[in-house]
Amino acid sequence: MLQALDGKVPTRTPIWMMRQAGRYLPEYRAVREKAGDFLTLCYTPDLAVEVTLQPIRRFGFDAAILFSDILVVPHALGCPLTFETGEGPRLVPVTNGAELAALREDLDPTKIDRVLEAVGRIRAELPTETALLGFCGAPWTVATYMIAGRGTSDQAPARLAALTDPDFFTALIDRLVETSARYLVGQLKAGADAVQIFDSWAGVLDPESFRRWSIEPIRRIVALVRAEVPGARIIAFPKGATLSGLSTMVQAAGVNAVGLDWTADRPATRYALGGKCALQGNLDPLTLIAGGRALDASIDAILADFNGASHVFNLGHGIRPETPIAHVERMISRIRGG
Repeated sequence: MLQALDGKVPTRTPIWMMRQAGRYLPEYRAVREKAGDFLTLCYTPDLAVEVTLQPIRRFGFDAAILFSDILVVPHALGCPLTFETGEGPRLVPVTNGAELAALREDLDPTKIDRVLEAVGRIRAELPTETALLGFCGAPWTVATYMIAGRGTSDQAPARLAALTDPDFFTALIDRLVETSARYLVGQLKAGADAVQIFDSWAGVLDPESFRRWSIEPIRRIVALVRAEVPGARIIAFPKGATLSGLSTMVQAAGVNAVGLDWTADRPATRYALGGKCALQGNLDPLTLIAGGRALDASIDAILADFNGASHVFNLGHGIRPETPIAHVERMISRIRGG
């Protein structure tokens, strides 16, 4: 994993999956029931360590990713947060400067320190050959949830806020840049080998807004993190970004890798970016559900397109709860030549 992130051609293709510790695993569902609610699971180190390690024990992935959530940051800033079964996250919306001013300037250590404790314990329990990834949400994506109080189909509330109240929106992004950078620094110092910045809603932005609200905040986070942790390995995943947007992201932010969703044109992306950063992705999560010949063909095509490149095999988005475990096993076996 780290060979690929360092721009080398890895000795074998490393693999991990977004949301690999999740509801498709019966052992995860058992721990989730024990926790009682999602935030308790995130903030209880014993439980967060356990669910992070579960997919490593079962599948031997090349990287573990900290079990947490991108909305831990606004929650630690004082934004009330709940997770409703079948409904997703619910926050008290932050829609103007006064509501932003009522939040904390920094992250609540009574929450964040529990997450960082889990990072250190996970690293201590992982096999030495397995990388540990930390993460945060990109400021744009986190802001979309904070402003709407939930996810929406096109995140229109945040897009409108950026247009109608730019002073407030800029201040919100600034707050998220600074606190997210400190959060990632804490994870790296606690034992993470690399971190990923999830910009899950980057695809709803027009090109100029993408440069302003996705690329520039991520560039600033990278600079702040590397000022504290020189050489920090950082992956950006701007889901839905165009090839032009990805190219600008790599050039401007200097990330070690970019994650590709399943719509990416792999040959074109490799031609444009293959010598500039590692490429991560990009199996369609639905193909993993389908299995069979469709899965085999997709895996073979991805491996062929990235043969000889700095490539990390992953999905184009998170694994879905209904994914058969046998299909995950088949994918890993095929990638590793089993």
